[in-house]
Amino acid sequence: MILRILTVGDVVGRAGLSHLQATLHAQKKALGVDLCIVNGENASEIKGICASDAQDLLYAGADIITLGNHAYSAPDIGNFLDDRSDIIIRPANFPAQNPGCGYTVTEVQGIRVLCVNMLGTVNLAPLDNPFLTMERILQAQKGNYDIVVLDMHAEATSEKYAMARAFDGKISVIFGTHTHVPTADLQILPGGTGYVTDLGMTGPEGGIIGAKTEPVLRMLRDHMPARFSVADGKVRAHAVLFSVDTDTCRTTAAKQLIF
Repeated sequence: MILRILTVGDVVGRAGLSHLQATLHAQKKALGVDLCIVNGENASEIKGICASDAQDLLYAGADIITLGNHAYSAPDIGNFLDDRSDIIIRPANFPAQNPGCGYTVTEVQGIRVLCVNMLGTVNLAPLDNPFLTMERILQAQKGNYDIVVLDMHAEATSEKYAMARAFDGKISVIFGTHTHVPTADLQILPGGTGYVTDLGMTGPEGGIIGAKTEPVLRMLRDHMPARFSVADGKVRAHAVLFSVDTDTCRTTAAKQLIF
């Protein structure tokens, strides 16, 4: 059987969330999607996601929400992460005592899919080693899953690609998030892992990676503090559809999408 997994890039603000509310269900139906994983890291006005926006994203068609370095930016998200850890996960290499969980197992068409969220440590927070954390999760969940999907939320291209090489053949799909720019390296690795360094974002194209231009320039050009806000302009979603053979656990096809 082929499992079709749609992975959607970082949702930026209400603009990105509203776009998915208007388009995602139709896209899932047209593509024959079995599982939809959406990174909601920036859904609440650039930093983090609040509980109500997370709920709206689920209603919009996300089956699993992944997060990143802004996982705890919204003050009310902790309880939601604890209560709904089956459908919203935060990076697994955050301290174990933090709210939420870094992975979940969901059953799709009788196939148990282990979904994992990980945060890179190159130019980001000095969390637990993501490679060793991933190994521990696979060992601890052995026998509880059929295929594995990983959202590697990281700054460095090299760290994302190293994760893919390290777990080629052990993880069916590895997609990168965080940088908001879709990369041109969508591929299937020798061991059968479908991989892309970054999905891109779901947000407005009128600024700089979803934020209005002037505050970003104030910070980068003038080295002055600036409050970011969501940009204007046409909103588009960047995504990748991975097709996984459930008998071999290998990705057989992968296609980048913009809608």
